Amino acid sequence: MNKVQNIKQGFLLVCFLLVFTTVVSASISKSEKKSLIALYNSTNGKDWIHKWNLKDPVSKWYGVKIENNHVVALNLFRNNLVGSLPKEIENLNNLTYLNLAFNNITGQLPSSLTMLSNLKILKLEMNRIKGNIPESIGSMVSLEEFSIFNNFLTGVIPKSIGDLKHLKILNLSSNSLKGGIPISLGKLKQLENLGLFENALDGALPSELGNLIKLKELVLANNQLEGAIPKEFGQLASLEIFQIQNNKFNSLDNLKQMNSNQLLVFDYDKSNTEIDFKGVNYSKTGMADTKFEDEE
Repeated sequence: MNKVQNIKQGFLLVCFLLVFTTVVSASISKSEKKSLIALYNSTNGKDWIHKWNLKDPVSKWYGVKIENNHVVALNLFRNNLVGSLPKEIENLNNLTYLNLAFNNITGQLPSSLTMLSNLKILKLEMNRIKGNIPESIGSMVSLEEFSIFNNFLTGVIPKSIGDLKHLKILNLSSNSLKGGIPISLGKLKQLENLGLFENALDGALPSELGNLIKLKELVLANNQLEGAIPKEFGQLASLEIFQIQNNKFNSLDNLKQMNSNQLLVFDYDKSNTEIDFKGVNYSKTGMADTKFEDEE
């Protein structure tokens, strides 16, 4: 009798676990699932390298990470996404990591993307995205990395980027951005990497950039920046990579106030003036900012 009961109890337990597992694996909200399907459809999911079987539980979909019944990470790096980002992406409001780099994403950045206030990492480099960076990007208050180099962005750098207090990496290189570098970038006290290489930026460098004492990499080459290098750049005590060549600076005198011993890479227009920075390894010069690879 006890043996039969044990078998029945064991069978019921197995059934319960199977049902429970199914419920857990399909327990993300309908709006989050619809957002993922909208992304799949708008970027030609049937031709992705790693496709989703929409009949499978979302937990089995390639590149999707679920925690506490929410999608928290989406990594579709180099997965042949072709098309534009859907408005519905705003419903993935628990995302902390979004990597869509090295694809063929077109169209403009939807303003709905900036509603992802929990997002820490946003990687969109090496796509074909055009148009302006939304001014509302300043509402992405958790952002630590924003990388969108090698696209077709136009317009100016939004002042609201200066509201991203946790930002460590900002890479807007190889686009068609114009106008001046916003003074507000000087508020990014956690910034370690600023890449603005190869745009159409003009005007003088804001002295406020000298406040970025954690900055290790500053790449401004191939723009139309002018005026003098601010004396406040002497405060950039952590700087290791500094590239300013192919601009229209009329004075580099204040560079002599910088601690040259800290620089591993330093590129400037030597035809204008010669600066004897002992300790700089000129053999390592080059566009260190524009990296055509990814760790993923």
